[in-house]
This record gives sequence, C-alpha cells and structure tokens, in this order.
Amino acid sequence: MNEFVKHPLAMDGKDPSLLRGDPISQDRYYCRDFMAREWEHLWTKIWHIAGREQQLREAGDYIVHDFMRESVVIVKQRDGSLKGFYNACGHRAQRLVWQDSSQDCFTCPYHGWQWGLDGVLEDLPDRDDFRQGDPVGKLKLTEVRVATWAGLVWYTMDEGAPDLMKYLEPTPELYKNHQFEKTVRVNQFRVALETNWKFWSDNFNESYHTRTVHPQVPPIIDQDHFTSRYEMFPMGHNRIVQMGRPSLRDRLPDGVPHPFDDMLRVWDIDPDEYPDYETKAMQGWLDLKAAKKRLWREKGYLHYEHLDDEDLTESPFQVLFPNVAIAPSSDSFLVWRWEPHPTDPEKCYFEQWTMAYPIEGMEEFVNRTAVNPIQLTEAELDVREYDNGAGVMDYSDQVVFQDWQLTAGQTAGWRSRGYQEPYFAAQETRVRRFHEVLNDYLAGNPPGR
Repeated sequence: MNEFVKHPLAMDGKDPSLLRGDPISQDRYYCRDFMAREWEHLWTKIWHIAGREQQLREAGDYIVHDFMRESVVIVKQRDGSLKGFYNACGHRAQRLVWQDSSQDCFTCPYHGWQWGLDGVLEDLPDRDDFRQGDPVGKLKLTEVRVATWAGLVWYTMDEGAPDLMKYLEPTPELYKNHQFEKTVRVNQFRVALETNWKFWSDNFNESYHTRTVHPQVPPIIDQDHFTSRYEMFPMGHNRIVQMGRPSLRDRLPDGVPHPFDDMLRVWDIDPDEYPDYETKAMQGWLDLKAAKKRLWREKGYLHYEHLDDEDLTESPFQVLFPNVAIAPSSDSFLVWRWEPHPTDPEKCYFEQWTMAYPIEGMEEFVNRTAVNPIQLTEAELDVREYDNGAGVMDYSDQVVFQDWQLTAGQTAGWRSRGYQEPYFAAQETRVRRFHEVLNDYLAGNPPGR
C-alpha cells in the first residue's frame, strides 16, 4: 500500500494554535451591513463556478450564472475557447439572456443591438444616427475572466484575482489522478432555504456533527476524528480525509445487513470470510484496495487507471473557500455550491451536483451514502423550495436532507440573546479558519494578493 505523503502546503487542521482566534460574532449571520461588505470585498473577488464544460460543446453554447444581483454569461467561441461577459447590453444595460442556451450572437431585446460571441458589437438599428460615430466594431461587452478545472467552468469579476490554479492551490494537484471531466451529472438540485449562506460553510468544515445528524454514514465511512486527517491550506481551503471503511465504534445492530458487505461483493470479496467485525473492517478495507487495483480494467472501471491507494477507497471532503465543497471519490464526483440571497441575509440557495463515472453495462448509480438509485444519464436542474421539508421529501435519502432540517434552529440560535462564542473541539478548527479567512477578505487582505 502506498505511504501517505503530506502535501507541503498542508497545515494541521486540528491545531487551533495556527489561528488568530478571531471571535465569531452573531451579527455576521443576519446583519445587512455585513452582507453588503461581503458583496464588496468577498463575492466580487473570488472565483465562482458557472457550470460544466460539457454544457459548452459547440460554438454559441452559453451558460448563464446569476449571483445575487449580478449575472454573467460564459460562451463558447468559434475557436473553441471560452469568454465571459456581464449579462448587460453595452447600450443601456438591458439584460441580454435569461437562461442557458445556444445562439450565433446576442441581440438585445430592447433596442436590437447585436453582439458577437466575442462580445464585439456587430450590428444595430440606425447606425447613421450617432454623432459620436458608428459604434459597430468599436464597443464591446464588459468581460470577466474565465478558466476551467475539473470539467467545471469558473469565472471571477476581479481583474486582480490570482489565476484559477493559484486560487485553488493545491486542490488540482491533490486530485490530479482523477478524471472528473468524464463524469455524468446524474442529479442536480437547487433548494431555497431560510438561513444565512454561512450555515453551509460552518457545517461542511467539520464532521463533528455526523454521529448525531448522519448516523447512516459511519458504517460506510470512518469519520472518527482520531482516524481522519484534517488539513488547512494557505488560500483558505480546508479538507478532511476519512477512511473508506466502517467505523470500529459505530456498530449496526446484529442481523442488520451491512452496507460495507455490498461494497466488498462488488469486487468479488466474500464478507463472510472474515472471522469478526474488526477484521472485516480493517482487513477488508485493505483487500478492497488490492481488488480494485487488480480488477479495475476487467470490470470496466477505466477511470481507475491513475488512482492510487488513497484515491481508490478513501473519502476526501474539501471546502473550497468560501462556498463550494467537493467530494472526489473513486466512483463519483460530488459538488456542492451555496450562494446568498440577493437581498436577504437570512436566506440562501443550496445546490448539489451528483456526478458519476459511466461504466459499461451499468445503467444506474447509487451514491454510497444514499439509498435511491439514479439513472446514469445527464439530468436537468431541479429547483425546489424547502418549505419546512415538504418541498424536498423525495430527497430524504440524501445526507444533506438532515442538514436542511437544522437550518431553522440554527437561524433562530444566531438571533438569540443566548448566543455565545463557539466552544470548539479540535476537529472544528476549520470552522474558525473559515471565518478568519473571511475576515481577511473583508479587511481587504485576501490570501494570495
């Protein structure tokens, strides 16, 4: 088995002495002035995900990403490159398009100004009626910077932001063995929630809540803090790497079928051959690595070609500052994105993209922490209102459903006179780390600048 080598940029994610200890005041979760500062100093400075490269196959294909009160269009050029523009006509700022589509040019619905895929003005009515001169070929839509990684299309509104690879550092290097661009987005949903967007940054930067909130997870993924690896990185990103085996201290009742058994059987390992639970969890985990390395080609798991021992079985969960999380496993690539409401600091939008690798002969995919199978075909976006859970009951097998159920209580607690400075366990160090990096942005001192 390959020996784990710590990345040189990784800091101990359980060591609070690496942090300043900034207080986390409750007003940041509901104050409109704080929300305005976030727009000015955070959201206009970071890299955002607009969508997937697979959505931009032909020249003229475009993605629309609406964020708070801003809208951006990313469009495929005729030379195969990508360009991004603010979704506002250069004449009098009328919005040009409202949803993803494909066309040869962008025509303003107000005065008929026609903009090329490259953003340059191509035509307009009454070209002879401009005393300052015909604007065709001279005016251009305002651009945003665009780049790609992991089959995802990213953009930033900030000309001074680091390049995407620097901004994500060292994330691309950590997952260089994966082939994310080959996945199929088998499910994507967007849920409107009544809570501040930072609920998700706090929630996803710790797994301390898992034993209480997600009891279905430890029998599949060992989330014990003493077996997991916690890491923080200079650009503000954090991650936890958990072992892809059952926890030894979380046992299912006798007679209940164990999900780890099914994982072993897929790779021709008999779970009944182990003399006891401990041996099955520990030796079975090693046997699973060996079987995947031996049988990947004949079983059609061609995306395993470059994966190492850790990639094959472990469960990394990484939060990309400030509002994206990824879970790159051997068989899937999950992406979560949470974004603030345009005007209300106590509302947000939460998205989950479940992406799976196509396997020959396999028609359905089941995420290892879910129950219901999903067709291995590209899915349309499903937009929901949470509605106290009533609007999302068919997603109740998803781990995040249990998190959604916490949002009302957390929102109430942030407003309470009983609010106290958080009393963090070591495994929650990454939560304070998130808030300190946020403070750095708001102070005009983001990392990498």
